[in-house]
Amino acid sequence: MVDKNKIEKLVSEFIKGTGIFLVTIRVSSSNKITVLADTMTGITIDECAAIHRYVEKHFDRSTEDFELQVSSPGLDMPFGVPEQYYKNEGKKVEVVDTDGEKFTGNLKNVTKGGFELETEVRVKGKGKELKDISFNFDQVKSTKEVLVIK
Repeated sequence: MVDKNKIEKLVSEFIKGTGIFLVTIRVSSSNKITVLADTMTGITIDECAAIHRYVEKHFDRSTEDFELQVSSPGLDMPFGVPEQYYKNEGKKVEVVDTDGEKFTGNLKNVTKGGFELETEVRVKGKGKELKDISFNFDQVKSTKEVLVIK
């Protein structure tokens, strides 16, 4: 089986100083390697191809067969690293806390420790009003971007 740590080291070497950040690496039991990376403005196909070539040239297919896929995380995938929170600051997201409660609102004030979510709450006798809810990252089970079609 392909060593996940070796792949992570190779990708980290390649992306150092490029503005690309690593989201996750998965290696299946059948040696399907999935590398998810991104940038603050969105990773390009050329950047994914460059990572792919760099990783592939460090492995010998005659020794170990594998499948390698390098791409950006999809919209349906929960955020995996703090950089994704920074990238999506100001956008609409859905947060599920560790108790399973869902919140939807605008992501703001992202820090190393957490973020705030500006969301609508119902107030008795007043209808709805905006309220900021603070989250520490350890209180969050998942966060995903919500696609807004205008």
